[in-house]
Amino acid sequence: MDFVIDVKKAFMENADSTNAAAMAAYMKGNFPFVGIKTGLRRDVQKEILLKHKKEIQAEARTVALQLYNLPQREYHYYAIEILIKELHKKFVPNDIDLIEHMLITHSWWDSVDTIAKYLLGGYLKQYPESITTVIEKFSGSENMWLNRSAIIFQLGYKKDTNAKLLFSLCEKHRLSKEFFIQKAIGWALREYGKTNPEAVKNFVNIAQLKPLSTREALKNL
Repeated sequence: MDFVIDVKKAFMENADSTNAAAMAAYMKGNFPFVGIKTGLRRDVQKEILLKHKKEIQAEARTVALQLYNLPQREYHYYAIEILIKELHKKFVPNDIDLIEHMLITHSWWDSVDTIAKYLLGGYLKQYPESITTVIEKFSGSENMWLNRSAIIFQLGYKKDTNAKLLFSLCEKHRLSKEFFIQKAIGWALREYGKTNPEAVKNFVNIAQLKPLSTREALKNL
């Protein structure tokens, strides 16, 4: 598509090998980078958006997947940003397949956390009847990133958080040795603690979480 071609051209015109090396190192060498810092990247994207607005709106899922299939990390960020904007409150039922694909593809905390909060969280707000099925699948998966997503998808829910579900997921994974799961438990609890601190403190007091999860959960309480 013309949009993707123009994105690649614009990104490469602004590539910086020094930035790319530093950014790749920060991400533990998991991904190559073009080397465009976030502010500049978004400025470049605005110019492309003006030219291809109709195409993006009509084919958001397609263009996002095309970007997400490219190797450099900046394309993944842009793909996620497109979907957050274009699918907000406009999800369709089978978007959960797209969301799952993105969670398990090019997986690292930077993409997974954004997808989990805004795409998975947004989807399940629109389709609350799917929460049980989706979260049981994700939390029971052998894929650690799906487990993490199940724990943190309610990050933006605040007073609408299903505390019973959150606590049950934290309890289910409380013995995990995975750093990213321990952190997710603490993060999710800390965020809910801003809404219901007593409930979080009471849960932590009896849950026998890993020390990292406990520290993260109680950090601001």
